[in-house]
Amino acid sequence: MKINQQIRPADLTGKIRRLWELSAVKIRALDAGYDVAKGSPVFTVRGRYTARGWTEWTQGFQVGAALLQFDATGEGEFLEMGRSQTVRWMAPHVSHFGVHDHGFNNVSTYGNLLRLMSEGRLAENPWERDFYRLALKLSGAIQARRWTALPEGGGFIYSFNGPHSLFVDTLRSLRALALGHQLGHVLMEENDRRISLLDRLKAHATATAAYCVCYGEGRDAYDVRGRTAHEAIFNANDGHFRCLNSQQGYSPFSTWTRGLAWAMCGFAEQLEFMRAIGDASLTPLLLKAAQATCDFYLTHAAAADGIPYWDTGAPQLYRLGDWQSRPADPFNAHEPVDSSAAAIAAQGLLRLGHYLKNKRYWQAGLTLLDALFDEPYLSTDPKHQGLILHSVYHRPNSWDYIPRGQKVPCGESSMWGDYHAREAALYVQRIVTAGRYLAFFL
Repeated sequence: MKINQQIRPADLTGKIRRLWELSAVKIRALDAGYDVAKGSPVFTVRGRYTARGWTEWTQGFQVGAALLQFDATGEGEFLEMGRSQTVRWMAPHVSHFGVHDHGFNNVSTYGNLLRLMSEGRLAENPWERDFYRLALKLSGAIQARRWTALPEGGGFIYSFNGPHSLFVDTLRSLRALALGHQLGHVLMEENDRRISLLDRLKAHATATAAYCVCYGEGRDAYDVRGRTAHEAIFNANDGHFRCLNSQQGYSPFSTWTRGLAWAMCGFAEQLEFMRAIGDASLTPLLLKAAQATCDFYLTHAAAADGIPYWDTGAPQLYRLGDWQSRPADPFNAHEPVDSSAAAIAAQGLLRLGHYLKNKRYWQAGLTLLDALFDEPYLSTDPKHQGLILHSVYHRPNSWDYIPRGQKVPCGESSMWGDYHAREAALYVQRIVTAGRYLAFFL
């Protein structure tokens, strides 16, 4: 990646303003034209958001987008939209025992609303505040109960695949446990056994760092520092680690770039959270993982402009030649880029750069957003419901739309890509305006 050492947060002001103008149009269009009875919107096909039955993990991004829009612009219609949709749609996500995505769904909705009230952006209302707090407490406890214990101690929150499965992306969903702990909640088990949400957060982060991240220390034949695997598999009978796997990447021994981005952002954000609560016990481990994954992104995963292709080992990537020496090409004939990975990774770089006061990571995050918040990634067509173009969902399953005349998926958007682009824009906007630092925790 070619890092622009001169760009400053204020240099993005014009692009961020345009992003919010376009975002308002997209949110209104989705609200007016999408039938939620078909399931949560996941990604676009020919510019229209569609559902995809796998698990219900994206509705929080839909609702949360309106809340971020209000946060950034002060437009009251989006606050009302986000509040009413949270009440109408999100309760099943709070009590959903079948997914590991509580941080995505519930922190993006109830969490944003509680944060806005705590910042004085919403009028104080004790009953409303308690409603948000209760939802977040329950969400954190329910997520924490998806637990596989490891024989050496600790354990992990298992994915929707089952008790054998540790997903790298669950790391960022630890937001739910973090908030539940901050709100004074615990998981109550049989015989009134009290289980600390913080302890489970720390154990899961430790397992993710240990099993899903490589450090160049000879773990396997493909152990490159900072490489991540989407999934770690354990023996469900005795809890022992068996192998790496990938659901959405090309292979266990290449790097699915959105999984890498989840790790970058998740580790950096957990560093911020642990510092905020005065707990330094995991700092060395979290810092090791955060720096390794961010370094790998910059040196192995990103094209010159910071945008990655969907997997570093994608089988036709070699046909692009020295693809890292030039900006990513979303219209190439061989492998798709994944702008949603870029949106998530940008926050990881910025947050780690801010945490360490490290110019390299900070400037890389700004450089990446400079590319992402402009064409061909920013969706300027008012008829297209997506905000950030060239996102990829599940390449191995061929779930992504390939337009006529193209050979690989391009030109479409995803709920998570759009949401995280908005979140990154709000993060930088607050830096520019000297507003309160954007964090999920209280």
